Amino acid sequence: MPKGESNPTPPLSEPVAGATPRPGSGSSPRNAEAAESDPTSTQPQGSGVPRGGFIRQIVEQDVSDGRHGGRVITRFPPEPNGYLHIGHAKSICLNFGLPRDLADKVPAGVAVRCHLRFDDTNPIKEEQEYIDSIKEDVRWLGFDWGEHEYHASDYFDQLYEWALVLIRAGKAYVDDQDGETIRLTRGTLTSPGEASPYRQRSVEENLDLFERMRKGEFPDGSRVLRTKIDMASPNLNMRDPVIYRILHARHPRTGDKWCIYPMYDWAHGQSDWIEGVTHSICTLEFEAHRPLYDWFIEQLQAEGVQPPAAADRPRQYEFARLNLSHTIMSKRKLLELVRGGHVRGWDDPRMPTLCGLRRRGYTPEAIRNFCDTIGVTKYNAVTEVSLLEHCLRDDLNRRAPRVMGVLNPLKVVIENYPDGEVEHFDAVNNPEDPAAGTRKVPFSRVLYIEREDFMEDPPRKYFRLYPGNEVRLRYAYLVTATKVVKDEAGHITEIHCRYDPDSRGGNAPDGRKVKGTIHWVSAAHAIDAEVRLYDHLFKCADPDDVPEDGSFLDNLNPESLKVSHGCKVEPSLADAGPGHICQFERLGYFCIDPDTTPENLVVNRTCTLRDTWARIAGRKQGG
Repeated sequence: MPKGESNPTPPLSEPVAGATPRPGSGSSPRNAEAAESDPTSTQPQGSGVPRGGFIRQIVEQDVSDGRHGGRVITRFPPEPNGYLHIGHAKSICLNFGLPRDLADKVPAGVAVRCHLRFDDTNPIKEEQEYIDSIKEDVRWLGFDWGEHEYHASDYFDQLYEWALVLIRAGKAYVDDQDGETIRLTRGTLTSPGEASPYRQRSVEENLDLFERMRKGEFPDGSRVLRTKIDMASPNLNMRDPVIYRILHARHPRTGDKWCIYPMYDWAHGQSDWIEGVTHSICTLEFEAHRPLYDWFIEQLQAEGVQPPAAADRPRQYEFARLNLSHTIMSKRKLLELVRGGHVRGWDDPRMPTLCGLRRRGYTPEAIRNFCDTIGVTKYNAVTEVSLLEHCLRDDLNRRAPRVMGVLNPLKVVIENYPDGEVEHFDAVNNPEDPAAGTRKVPFSRVLYIEREDFMEDPPRKYFRLYPGNEVRLRYAYLVTATKVVKDEAGHITEIHCRYDPDSRGGNAPDGRKVKGTIHWVSAAHAIDAEVRLYDHLFKCADPDDVPEDGSFLDNLNPESLKVSHGCKVEPSLADAGPGHICQFERLGYFCIDPDTTPENLVVNRTCTLRDTWARIAGRKQGG
């Protein structure tokens, strides 16, 4: 994953409309003052700060000053051990977006690009499936890396040679202590660590042991290679960090060549250096790792090492990662959801994974606009999921064709309409896009309407259908309810109406006012559909807000998925394939699911037309 994306206790995101500071992290006056005085702290989009925030300003200034020879080379470096989620989208848009947006400001012939690099240093958790999904998601978001696809495993030989350089310089040693002992002797924020009894081994012994580690002479966990820095450093990352461990595991790309693997911190910074990355952009929790990355390169340079590209040392810049309300973005917890059967897979439409959002009906444009809206800052906050949904609605309102669908059908018989006759009415495909044109919608004597659009004994200000009331059937005619038919249990099974033949198009010939307009589907032409109504996977803003002995799973929303069978949709969806997005008029935005077959149309609700969740949550809290 990109730097910081897998950290279980992340910083928070940024102060935008719908964003709430997390208590204790940026919400105090002192922190607010610090943010104001921090030259790298900026406001979100809309305050005059360009896209990319303070990082873009830094990069633009570097280009103007000719730093790095004017080059702008960023990278998106996921670990291929899971699927990308909405948090990664922010990093993708930033790392790929900066070179794209600055291309015209860089002198001709000077490199400006973003690399896709898989930091594949842990063969136990990495799979080709994840690599393929990451590529698909990045391309879906609208970005491409061209020929610049790399893997940390490409540099395993080089990293090994550089580890030998540190050993020969007396700056690295083989430690026989187990992982738990190393952890316990590392010290705390207020007390120094304890030096390993193996710290003073000779260069010759360390070289011999490290070579034997590589040859596979020792079992997993029996020895590690550590750098010799400072066990009393106030920065725990500098207390002789481990850079190699023994792991007898087959790597997806290098096979059985290695039984020792570099640690993430050792491989990551050097990979940036080898590739000539100019701006190493990561999330805030890696700010404390920056001195370590710099130390590695400084020590190698002191020993005369230069990377193949003879590049400047990468400059690391940190920004606040995305945290979204009602959402879990820990890969470990997402995996727990999948393996525990709490969702239907990584692409379950309730998941925050990009493949899940895509299956639900999210568009790359909506996600890019969301990332642009929240901006790039160092301010810690939680972004409300309603902001993401707002960006989605804003995009779909402009692009989604309208159709009529009935989720809970109630039969309507128009008594005075000729039996067997069929008319076709022109229906607007998208009122926001005149170029989208119109479609023909069939109309007949027997229709379906939403059950909630009829009440036998309505309250005041109910303007839909009830006995004696006249309503407008969208695009068609004015009808008046005349009769209610019930079964033996007293349930309404159908409604009888009479229509005004002179009201074609839904207009009253005498100018009388009709307040209610409802949608409908012709029974003879309707397509049956299974509609999956999705809501937030978690019932509270912070899924981790549980008692000490609780689990985030305790906050799962039991109403996150409701399946409606026997729904009716207009025939224009007959040829719509998986991924087709539309708006069911008056109901919400929907997307054809890949589970669709010629015999069974499956439709996912992407989102409602309005943010009903916020209103419901406010009512439950007395708001």
